[in-house]
Amino acid sequence: MNIQTVFERTEKKYILTLSQRSKLISAIREHISEDEYGESTICSLYFDTDNFQMIRSSVEKPIYKEKLRLRSYSTPKHDSNVFLELKKKYNGVVYKRRRTLTYDSAMNYIDHGVLPDDSQIMREIDWTMKYYRGLKPKMFIAYDRTAYYSNTDRQLRITFDRNVRFRDTELDLAKGSFGEVILDRSLCIMEIKALKAMPLWLTETLDKLGVFPGSFSKYGTAYQITEERKNNALYKGGKNCA
Repeated sequence: MNIQTVFERTEKKYILTLSQRSKLISAIREHISEDEYGESTICSLYFDTDNFQMIRSSVEKPIYKEKLRLRSYSTPKHDSNVFLELKKKYNGVVYKRRRTLTYDSAMNYIDHGVLPDDSQIMREIDWTMKYYRGLKPKMFIAYDRTAYYSNTDRQLRITFDRNVRFRDTELDLAKGSFGEVILDRSLCIMEIKALKAMPLWLTETLDKLGVFPGSFSKYGTAYQITEERKNNALYKGGKNCA
């Protein structure tokens, strides 16, 4: 399988009910095919500073933002392929650099700073690690994804993510995909990823079904939940001391 390492595209998010998802897939079925991963569980470790500098900046919706994460499809073993990804977004366009590594090589880099190679992508990732001074895994996010691509344009992808969950402890992909659910189980996140404008068959179907762009950051939502809990604990602690 040819693994893409560099991406440049637009990405639009939508929040759908499972009923809307079913109707949409039925309506565009002749135009799409399920991709090679099919139904998969995606697990990601997001890196950040101790004061969560990267995600705090991201949730403010600046014109430029970036994220660094380690991703796997299902729970990895020591020799499984995982993906170290640097994702940047500028003025609505997403740029992603992805390095495929074995899980052992990735963890050797994360824990001990041992570069697995001297590739351009790895140098970019390492520069980001050093620039933010002390980046380390701070949040685990997992979800169950079904992915499709257009039959006439493989760069047009449509993904549906369900059972979005997180944890801020046991920050190791090898620990499994368990976590606290942060999106109602009756909903899913659809992302449309494209290099060009969406085709007419897709825009017309979205309009007919009343599906409009929405906003949902998985890492941002998890971070806000954990911060609210910390603040509530501090508030209760202060009241008890008063």
